Amino acid sequence: MRKNLNWIAAVVLAMQASSANAETLGDALAGAYKTSNLLLQNQATLRASDENVAVALAALRPVLTYIAQATDSGQQQQGAAFGGNGQSTTVSWVEQQSISFNLTAQMTLYDFGATKTNIEVVKETVLATEQSLRSVEQQVLLGAAQAYINVRLQERIVSMQQSNVALVQKDLSAAKDKFDVGEVTMTDVSQVEAQLAAAQSQLVASQGALTLAREAYKASVGHYPTSLAAMPRAPALPKSLSQAQAIAAKTNPQIIAAQHQSRAADLRVQSAYLATQPKIAGNITAGLTTYLNDVNSNTQAGYTPQSLSAGVQVSGTLYAGGQLSALYRQALNSQDAAKFGLAQTAVGVAQGVGNAWSNLAVASASITASDQQVTAAQAALDGVRQEFDVGSRTTLDVLDAQQAVLSAESGRLQAYANLYNSQYSLLSAMGLLTADHLKLGVPIYDPKAYYNAVKGGPVTSTQGKQLDSIMKLMGRD
Repeated sequence: MRKNLNWIAAVVLAMQASSANAETLGDALAGAYKTSNLLLQNQATLRASDENVAVALAALRPVLTYIAQATDSGQQQQGAAFGGNGQSTTVSWVEQQSISFNLTAQMTLYDFGATKTNIEVVKETVLATEQSLRSVEQQVLLGAAQAYINVRLQERIVSMQQSNVALVQKDLSAAKDKFDVGEVTMTDVSQVEAQLAAAQSQLVASQGALTLAREAYKASVGHYPTSLAAMPRAPALPKSLSQAQAIAAKTNPQIIAAQHQSRAADLRVQSAYLATQPKIAGNITAGLTTYLNDVNSNTQAGYTPQSLSAGVQVSGTLYAGGQLSALYRQALNSQDAAKFGLAQTAVGVAQGVGNAWSNLAVASASITASDQQVTAAQAALDGVRQEFDVGSRTTLDVLDAQQAVLSAESGRLQAYANLYNSQYSLLSAMGLLTADHLKLGVPIYDPKAYYNAVKGGPVTSTQGKQLDSIMKLMGRD
């Protein structure tokens, strides 16, 4: 009797089996981290944001501009001539050709800290974008973990359904043999045939679910799954909900990003106020002009006069139609919005941690209940089998008991899958589902490397050479 149900034990044991060359969950997460286009996209977005710091810094540096110009001009001139016939008027065309070059240097000398404030705004925005990248990283790794868990679940469900089909086929063969000797009726045979059709339909459905799971795995990890190893030991998790929420308040990237956005909003208020202050700038202009032909005694061919001027200017806005006041009020309201946004983000993160913690508790309880359900269903099947042998139970009773065992086993597999998903969802909610925290053994993208190379606005310098090296490592010439 139990011999026919050895497949149940085999499926349960298969959840813990692994081979030396099997792909582990760590391998899957590493593959997702290395191949995710979404991660690469957001890494590039962060690098583009880094450049805004260099752009803002340029406002504190001198700006050098030049103008090179070649001119060819002419004019008609009249003159007086004296001869034997007295005075006469002469008309001539005078052409002038010249090349000029002017170099101008301009620099803000003092703006009451407006530019420095703008730089700080950009820096806070970059830090917020960096945390957004961490959020995407967690999204990618959680998706890969869920895909891995789902493939393992669907593989085992398919295996169970295949074993169930084989078991019902044996029941059908036995029913036909008993029908031939008159122990059962044709109704009994038809009931088993109906059960076999249902089992085959369930097998096809489970195979379809496995196909979908494999496609989701490829989309997340970058390749189709082959042989998947058993789930690793559960990651280290907090001992209480309050501890988990305290960790999330410090490490969740959504909260940290909102903090930087709030700080940037504070600085924008200051920047909007400083926009009403005057600005002091200096400029120096040097130029020279070379005349290519004789024009008159003052501008002979090859004559090159030079010029140099320097000045300081104070500029400001006296009236702009209320624009500056509106921008200041706008900054104040944006500041309030950012503060409330930070508070709401903290509420949402705490709720997310609470939900994940609750799902983890439910999954753990479900496993205990599923174990009890499997034991009870198996005992019931054994009893029904015995009663069927003495004629007190029908074939339909045996089939129903077998399906109860199958359903209980499926529920137990799903409970384990829910437990694993809840564990990694809790890590994500706390902000710890990162390649660094999980120690995936892959090169970790360092967002500071590019930022440190460009924050000084390099052009041709040691920092510029360092930037070239970083771009080459990313495959960008």
